[in-house]
Amino acid sequence: MCSDKSTNALVINCSPVRNGATAEIVHIVSEQLSERYAVRSICIDDFTFHFCTGCRTCHSTAKCVQQDDVDKMIAQYEWADIIISVSPSYWADIPGQFKAFIDRCTPWCNTHEPHAAISAGKKGYSIALRTGPSMKECDRVIESIEHFYGHLEIACCGRLGLCAVEHKDAVAQRKDAIIEFCSKI
Repeated sequence: MCSDKSTNALVINCSPVRNGATAEIVHIVSEQLSERYAVRSICIDDFTFHFCTGCRTCHSTAKCVQQDDVDKMIAQYEWADIIISVSPSYWADIPGQFKAFIDRCTPWCNTHEPHAAISAGKKGYSIALRTGPSMKECDRVIESIEHFYGHLEIACCGRLGLCAVEHKDAVAQRKDAIIEFCSKI
């Protein structure tokens, strides 16, 4: 295993819950990756985002007219070489807070010209968790994250789905799978 502390890894808790199962997974991932990389862990709830109003101004200016923390969050993405999004399933998809952020990232997405951009060459990983037994729901969460990565031109490099994880204590049963996943990052 090679160590490169000049490589930056961003681990995002896409849940607004700062101390639940998702946060526990973020902690494990951050701990594992910190042996090899410079790591930052953030929670979506550390930032405030307004909803996209659909004004489409960003389609011609590559900037959003709203003033909030979207630029601060994008700065975290810019800092990172590796991005790991850890998301629970909220009604079979990503939490609304994370979705609101994604909607506001249109200025940086390759869906129109002109557009702003984050630096090229970033690698993205996704971890989804859900309380029920169906992996299909985890796949849907991961597909939402990977769709977002695609529009930011972040290479999708790995995914992990974890079912039957309702509470923080259930994460301990999955720790080996999480550690193995981290060894491939």
